[in-house]
Order: sequence, then structure tokens, then C-alpha cells
Amino acid sequence: MDCDSRQLISYIAPAAPATRRPAGGDEPFLRPEIGFTPGWFQVRSDITFGPEWHTDPEYRLRNLPSMFESMAEAFGPSGIGHIINCLSDADILTGVYGGCFVPGLFGVPIRYAKDGWPACEHRYLSDDEAARLKVPDLDNNPLFCDLMRQVDWINSELGKVAGYINWQGVLNTAYRLRGESIFTDMSLEPGRADHVFSCVAETMMSGARRLYAAQAASGFDVRHFTVSNCMVNMISPEKYAELLLPYDVRLAEEFGLLGVHNCAWNANPYLEPYSRIPNVGYIDMGGDSDLRRAREIFPQARRAFMYTPMDAADKPLSEITRDLRRIALYYGPCDVVFADLEWNVDDEKVVGIINCCRELSKESAEESTMTEETC
Repeated sequence: MDCDSRQLISYIAPAAPATRRPAGGDEPFLRPEIGFTPGWFQVRSDITFGPEWHTDPEYRLRNLPSMFESMAEAFGPSGIGHIINCLSDADILTGVYGGCFVPGLFGVPIRYAKDGWPACEHRYLSDDEAARLKVPDLDNNPLFCDLMRQVDWINSELGKVAGYINWQGVLNTAYRLRGESIFTDMSLEPGRADHVFSCVAETMMSGARRLYAAQAASGFDVRHFTVSNCMVNMISPEKYAELLLPYDVRLAEEFGLLGVHNCAWNANPYLEPYSRIPNVGYIDMGGDSDLRRAREIFPQARRAFMYTPMDAADKPLSEITRDLRRIALYYGPCDVVFADLEWNVDDEKVVGIINCCRELSKESAEESTMTEETC
């Protein structure tokens, strides 16, 4: 594939939720990105993922080598668990606070687990509180100040602050602030919903600008943004276009390159409004989506297929192989994201998935006649 600096690819740091990073331009035709839950690492080591993991960068740095060793031991020469040769390349920022960082900036309490990602407590804004919601003062916000303290420590110890905070998406965070009432607001009180959305978007942009500036000063430039639209399928495409699309467009314009994450659901109803977003460098979706149409609409973006962890665990490798062949035919070149894998997924199956993607990429490079009949 020709080098395209305007593309993003899926990226899963050890024990972190999936995010996106810039493409290198030499990605294979069918690129697997495989990631594991904190529980996968917890059963193979004595590492725990409670508050210390998310607030102490020294703890993360100290345990990072054993995490790579666990993956290398499980998957051999497959490429998972490569050893970091240069300490300054260590990413101990990605995954901090999981997907709870922006809700946490608004004061939503964060619950931690020794073998899982953080979760937001269900303390939702009342109607009046939602109407009075304000953008937090980040310079005096305890959670944001703690993040910047960690950034300073990483810069001091490693000389570079690599990695990415998970900013989530406008609706994802609005739901964590307002609960199911945000959907009622969108129908009955759209002005109140839009006020919450505006506060969330402003907070995301303000926080990212501050963090990116600190990272750039350390020699690590972040010039993209990712929105996680995990809950967009709970509203109509018309409501998305009316109330949320303007914020995704604004984020794309603000940062110049946008990744759009949709989880593994059917993206068909949203493909047309998504096509109005400028600077899309990445988009993902699930198996019920019209993959050929998505490729036509987003020919310049790096596309990704979200393979569910349930299918990865339950389907035999032969069936996964058929799926991968179909994905390559209709959607490639693309990533195939096997995220959130638990400890009960056979190591041999993971290696088989990687090998299958390599073979299909090789077939593509050799201009093989891959057809529907071979899927």
C-alpha cells in the first residue's frame, strides 16, 4: 500500500482499550490488531489494574516488560509481545483511566478493578444540573492535574511522552453524565441535550489541546483525534445528523484527522452522515455492515473490521478463516481488530488468526484471484 500519512490504524497497547495511531504506510493488506483485557494479563502475572495502575506511571513502567514477556511466551514468534528496544519508545500513557477520563473531569466517580478496566459510577445529572452544566476548569481540575503530573513524570524518566488518552465520543460521555435521560432529552428537550453535548465536546477539545502540546514539547506529536461512537446505534441516523454530526465535524476540523470508532455493530444507517465528516483517516464497523459500500464511501481512510471477542472465542479457526477471506475480498485493504480477548481464547487460535491474515495479505500481493466462491 502506498504511504498515506492521512490514515490511522487500530492500536491496542497492553491491557488498554483499543484506540488509533498514525499509519506507517507499509501496512499489510489484511492487518490483524489483537488486544487482551486486563484479566488476560492478571491470570498470567501478579499485576493488578486498580488505582495504582492508573495513577502511578512508575508502576506501569515497572510491569510493562513482564506484560510483553507474557505475550511473547504465549504466542512465540508471531509478532505479539515484541520487546521494546528503546525505553523512550515505551508507551505507558495509553489506557490510563480507560474510557472514564472525560466523565471523570466532570466529577463522575471512577471505580477501579484489579482485573478489568475502570467504570463510571451511575450518578447521573438531574434536569436542572444538566441545564447548568459547565466546561470544567481544567487548570484546576484534580483529575486533569493528575494526568499532567503523570505526563511530567514520563517526560522526566523517558524523555518522550508517547501514547493516547481515550477521549471517547460526545454521546458516550453524555450518557455517562446523564444516563438514559439523554435520549429523552434528544427528543423532548433537544436544547438541553445540545448543551450537554457542547460542554462535553469543548472539554474533549480543551483537554486534548493541552495534552498534545505537552507531548509535542517532549518530541511526540499527536495530530489526530478519535471519537468512539459506541452508542450511536441507539439513536436514529436523523438524530445523529441533527445533534451529533456537527460535533464530529468540528472535532475533525479542529484536529485535522479523525478516527471514527463504531464497535462491532451495523454501521449502514450512519454511513451517509459519516460521509459528510471531513478528514476521516479511519473508520470501523461490524460484520452486518455493507462492507463493499463502506469501502466505496471511504476509499482513502484506513478501514477496520471489529471482530467480536465472542466470535473469536467461540468460532473454530476454519470459520474465522472464511470470515477473514470475505473481509479481505469486500473491505480490504483494512485492519481486522480482535480486541478485548479474554484468557479463555486459545493461544493457538490467536497464532492461527495471525498466520491466516499473513497468507491472505500475501495472496493479495500476488494478485490472487480471490472471489466470492472462495469465501
